[in-house]
Amino acid sequence: MKINKIHIPPIKIQGIKTKLVFWIKENISLSEETRWIEPFLGSGVVGFNLAPQNAIFADINPHIINFYKQLKEEKINSFIIKQFLIKEGKTLSEKGVEHYNYVRKRFNDEKNPLDFLFLNRSCFNGMIRFNKNLNFNVPFGHKPERFSKAYITKIINQVKFLETVFRKKNWIFKIQTFEDTIKEARKDDFIYCDPPYIGRHVDYYDSWDKNDEKKLHEALIKSGAKFILSTWDNNQYRKNEFLNTIWKDCHKLNKEHFYHIGAKEVNRNPIIEALIMNFKPRDNTVKINVNKFNQINMFDRFIGTQIHNIQ
Repeated sequence: MKINKIHIPPIKIQGIKTKLVFWIKENISLSEETRWIEPFLGSGVVGFNLAPQNAIFADINPHIINFYKQLKEEKINSFIIKQFLIKEGKTLSEKGVEHYNYVRKRFNDEKNPLDFLFLNRSCFNGMIRFNKNLNFNVPFGHKPERFSKAYITKIINQVKFLETVFRKKNWIFKIQTFEDTIKEARKDDFIYCDPPYIGRHVDYYDSWDKNDEKKLHEALIKSGAKFILSTWDNNQYRKNEFLNTIWKDCHKLNKEHFYHIGAKEVNRNPIIEALIMNFKPRDNTVKINVNKFNQINMFDRFIGTQIHNIQ
């Protein structure tokens, strides 16, 4: 499970866990036989980079799963995607928001994974958001020239990496709830969960609340499999109270880094990230390569890690 660099997936997701890949890798050990299970696929950046031989990737978002499933089954490929983005990008540069809205309506009617990728890479802030009818409703990102030759090449390189990996791996993609996904786990599987951050995310189609967090904890414990869950611990304004209640029977690792919004120092807000697990991490002096984190995002500053039981 050697990782030389982090490969960013083609579907953009807010809150992508790029910064956690090396950190998680340092604290787990997967054999060739270990099956990796992700009930909340999201961008897939963790599992796609760790690249276990066997895996189940699931999510309740049908469009994310459909895109990767069709790529896995070679119903779409890097050549088809490139030609599509060149064509639709040219029209976007000519018509701007009019064409964006046209593609958005087409996607909501037909659910084409190529339209989904187009919208994801040209909408406002790369958000993925749906209304109660599961229609994509994010507005245009106001960049008619979004699909430049360099930008399309970047996306296609991301797709090509996955094409190469998909051919070598026994990966299954499923549209289903986290409860149903975790029920499939065996004791020798490894589960990685990246649920909505309770207390910080309010839109997971409906919501994510204390009851969901409790259900997730119960399902993971009942599975008997080893698991890691990524979440937040605290920031300068508040703490995640559920770490000391719902997850009190687990181990916790912390890492601090800065989220930078804007260039002013006043906008640089530190947050303590947490990894929750039902096994003891390798040691209490986990070393993370600072340069690797800086390569991912020059504005993120790694501070350190701490390990302890949740009391």
